[in-house]
Amino acid sequence: MTLKQLEAFCWAATCANFAIAAERLHLSVSSLSKRISELEVSLGMPLFDRSAHRALLNEAGQALLPRAQALLDNAATVRVTFAPSAGLAGRCAFGVGELSALTWLPQFIAQVRRQHPQLTLEPYVDVGSVLESRVARGELDFAIIAGRSSHYDILSQPLSQAQFIWVAAPAMAVSSKPPALRSAVDLLHAGQPMIVLPPSAGTTRLIDDWLLQHGITAVERINCNNWGGIAGMLIASVGIGILPAGWSQKLIDQSLLEPLIDSELPASLSYSFQWRRGDNRPLLDQLRRLCTQCVDFTVDMSRPLSA
Repeated sequence: MTLKQLEAFCWAATCANFAIAAERLHLSVSSLSKRISELEVSLGMPLFDRSAHRALLNEAGQALLPRAQALLDNAATVRVTFAPSAGLAGRCAFGVGELSALTWLPQFIAQVRRQHPQLTLEPYVDVGSVLESRVARGELDFAIIAGRSSHYDILSQPLSQAQFIWVAAPAMAVSSKPPALRSAVDLLHAGQPMIVLPPSAGTTRLIDDWLLQHGITAVERINCNNWGGIAGMLIASVGIGILPAGWSQKLIDQSLLEPLIDSELPASLSYSFQWRRGDNRPLLDQLRRLCTQCVDFTVDMSRPLSA
């Protein structure tokens, strides 16, 4: 029995299928299956029920899994303890939303590369629901997602919050001379559409709560899955919408957009670090700490970073 065999077993046991587990370990499916078969031979018993459409853990496999995970965790701790200068190594696939990619993600990657030059990061940008599913299937090590996960198999640790403001093109926001900013409520009641992220986005809950609070039951929504696309339509006076407060400031400074009277939404959107239950690798613990230091949705990466 070897650590590589146990590693192959644990990934196969916790990923949606052997193909995903093999990809995470950068092995072929046949190489992964060979390691698991060798482990089963050394233990003298099968660990998976292979009679179904996909291999499932049998009783012996379920009993072995927590013990195998504990052995791998201990081995990783020994490596970090006795070779601390080496830092983390290998590959880490993780997911973030577009707002993270526009704000703190570049600085986070730069920080990780300085501290752990042997660790290769593979960031994926997508909406939260997709990233959460990929974490659950084992395709991603972790994800930074709005809200807390509703999956039992996924743990969530709150990290930071993002504030959003209502904005519109200056011509749409002005209602009289001298200029006076109108409110989002006025503009929506007047029939202006909202330019928003798709319904699966975390901001949908914020907007729905705000609409309910102001008694707005019918409004046209134009969905776009890209903040840049939303900002472009707002500048073009297609409608009104919310934008991240920090990121949108440059557009306000350039007089391309104006904050509306009721600019800030009453609630901010919380983001959390989400990872699979039972995955206690030092890799996740250290990257979770770095995320706590780096996640900042007020950062605008289109501007030069201060020294």
